[in-house]
Order: sequence, then C-alpha cells, then structure tokens
Amino acid sequence: MRLLVLISLFVFMACQTTDVTKNAVERPLPESKLSLETLDSEIEQMLDEISSENIYAIIEKLISFYTRHTMSETESDSIGIGAARRWIKAEFERYSEASGRRLQVAFDGYLQEPTNRITEPTEIINVVATLPGTDPDDDRIFVVSGHYDSRVTDVMDAVSYSPGANDDASGTAAVMEMARVMAKYEFPATLVFMAVAGEEQGLFGARHWAEQAAEKGLNIAGMFTNDIIGSPVADDGTRMDNTVRLFAQGIPARRELSNEILGYLRTGGENDLPTRQLARSIKETAESYLPHMDVWMIYRTDRYLRGGDHIPFLDLDYPAIRFSEPNENFRYQHQDVRTENGVFYGDEIDFIDADYIARVTKVNLAAFANLARAPKKPERVGLDISQLTNSTTLVWQRPDSPQLAGFEIVWRETTSPVWQWEKSIGDVEEYTIENFNKDNYIFGVRSVSNGGHKSPAVYPFPVRR
Repeated sequence: MRLLVLISLFVFMACQTTDVTKNAVERPLPESKLSLETLDSEIEQMLDEISSENIYAIIEKLISFYTRHTMSETESDSIGIGAARRWIKAEFERYSEASGRRLQVAFDGYLQEPTNRITEPTEIINVVATLPGTDPDDDRIFVVSGHYDSRVTDVMDAVSYSPGANDDASGTAAVMEMARVMAKYEFPATLVFMAVAGEEQGLFGARHWAEQAAEKGLNIAGMFTNDIIGSPVADDGTRMDNTVRLFAQGIPARRELSNEILGYLRTGGENDLPTRQLARSIKETAESYLPHMDVWMIYRTDRYLRGGDHIPFLDLDYPAIRFSEPNENFRYQHQDVRTENGVFYGDEIDFIDADYIARVTKVNLAAFANLARAPKKPERVGLDISQLTNSTTLVWQRPDSPQLAGFEIVWRETTSPVWQWEKSIGDVEEYTIENFNKDNYIFGVRSVSNGGHKSPAVYPFPVRR
C-alpha cells in the first residue's frame, strides 16, 4: 500500500511540473561569440595586400643597423638609432608617394633629460605617419604603434649588437605594413601610424606623443600597440600559430577613483570601461574577417614585470590595448647575443615567423579599419530604473555622425567576457528588451553604419525618467 502511495505521489508531482513548465519561455543558450553579418570588401582587399615578405624585409633592414638603442649613434647612415629612424621615415614617405601624398610623415621629438636609464640629455624621436580622415567633422583619431628602439641584457649598453628582431622590429614592421596598405584607402576618421623610440628606457616616445595629444585636446578614440608579436612558438616548442594576446586594462590602479569609475563599480560594470569595450570590438571584428584567428583577450594592463607603449595613453584616460604573441621565449629577448652552455641567446631574425606576424598585422588592420569607418559611439547611454520590471529599457542620444545608419543593443551574462546577443533596432533613441531583466545581464549600445561597421559598445548608467 505504501508503495502505491509513493508511486501516485511521484506521478502527481511530475504532472504538476509539466503543467508549470510547458508554458515557460526558454532562456536562449549563450553564444560563443558574435560575428559581423556584413564584411567590407575593401577591408578584405586590404587584408589580402598584407605581405609577409615585406614584413620580413623590414625586420631584416632594422637589424642591419646593428643597434637601435635609444642612446646609440645618431650621425651614422648605417649604424644606430639615427640611421634607423631616417630609414623608417623614408619608407613612410615612399608609401605616401604611392597614396598621392595623402599620408603625412614627420619626426616628433624632444630632448629627454637624464633619468635612471638615460645618462645624458638625449633626443627621443618618434616617426609618425598620419592619414587624415575624409570627414572634416569627425575628430576621432585612431593610433597604432610599435617601438623601433632595441636593447641587450644591460639596458644602459648603447654600443653592443642589439638586433631586436622580435622586440620590437616585429611590431614596427606590422605598423609600417599597415601604413603601406591603408594609405591608399579612405576613412572618415584619422589614422596615425607610429614608430616610437625610448620604450626600453621608460616608454618615453609614446608618453611624449600622448601628453602632447592630451594638451591639444585630441580625441584619441582608440590606441593599439604591437610589442613582441614575432613568434607563435613557446620555449618548450608549443605552437599557437593562430592566437594573439590582447591585453586590456579594466579599472585603473589609482588611489582616488573618479565618480564615473565608481559608477561602473557600483553597477557591476568594472569590465565595461572603454578599453575593454575596445577589446571586445577588436576581437569580434578581427575574428569575423579572420575566422581562423583567436584574439585572446586578457584582462590585465600588461604582463607581470613588463610594460608597453599603450600605458601612457591609459594614464591619460585614452582607451588603449596591447598585442603580444601567445607565449614568449625569454632566451630571445633582452639578451646579449651569445651561446652559453650550448644554448643560444639573442633576439635574432632566425627566431621570428613572418607569416605569423602577417596574421597579427591582419588582426590589427581589420579592427583598425572597421573602427575608422564606423560611426561615432552613441552618447549619454542610460538604463531606465524608474520602475521594477523584468524587461530592460535603454535610452541614448544620437551622435553627429554621417556614417550612422542605426543602433544595436548587445548584452551578455554578467560572467561572460564577450557579447552573447545582439539586436538591430534601427535609428531610434530608446528601446526595450522584453523579458531580459537588467539585474541579470550586462547591456551595451553601439552605432552601426550602412556598411555594417560597428562602434565599440557603450555601457549604460542608471537613469530615472
């Protein structure tokens, strides 16, 4: 009898469960990543023009200057950092000729007083190639850099052979190849291609340029630096041929945080500041154009004990990221060139992979070109908290951007690093996502052009209406 009662109770509960759940709306499963629905045929053409042979030739030439140490020879035409920067400038000028002189090339320098890594006043000179935007009302500037100085074990050694093939002729070559290809095309926003100096002595060249930009009130909408992108091979022989690391800072490490940053923290948006939104945009765009590539977002400013030329831009509140190879082999970085106990040390060209650098260059170019052709980001984005509801209403203001065709709302679970869902909503300034509770997800709004180019998303702050 007891057995029959238990069976009856089980059947009753099963029926009740069926009745309760049969009318429920099933929550969609997370997507691994979003992808662009429309690809720009000109961007695809640019990607096809990237040449690993050109990249290798640039690295080979940079190595031929023997050393590019910040305090090395400046008068010689064949040795030292002076010869290197004059050659880079001449190459940029050659690319400019091919673009109808649209690419504007110049030295950007200053005199650095002695520091713990500079023994005497030293000229720090960046080589800068600027492609002005075609829209006179678009003040956005996108910057990509690599550093052309090099070093050996002793950071103060300005005379020893210092090839710097990976660190950072690889990044410099990527930037130069991007400039060569992109100078022939048009973009509404302005593009800046920089080979910077003084990185090994203290990020001096990048800091000078960033500080000048801030003083002039320039709108640096995104900055990429490429530093050590020369090889997919780890010191144990592991290969990750189709992976590149993308370092993206979250909350800046400051003693006092602004009210805006506190607003991110109070609403769970610590992973949604502009630099991480930039990183998501880069990843989604690059993997759409290059589906074989994995852009590995790392939520750190940089590697432990290391730094790069994006940091001065971050310090000035510009969104900035760093690209690096997936696993570094430290025998080939910051080393005197030598063989010791049968082991070779030194940053020689034998240990770089030009095909891999070309793939990383394409990752840069796809994202860089998309950003420069995308509309400006939506402004004053807000999340309506006027009432308790299981739906989410977002509001924003339309930016003044001729490229703008409409907007998308994107959202993800709070633990997901990438956007999982998107909804195209046209050219409106308010939208409600039904049955997606604002308490359970992170939302963003981004602008979209007629050509499908998408801005980075903007995090919404709570508003009452």
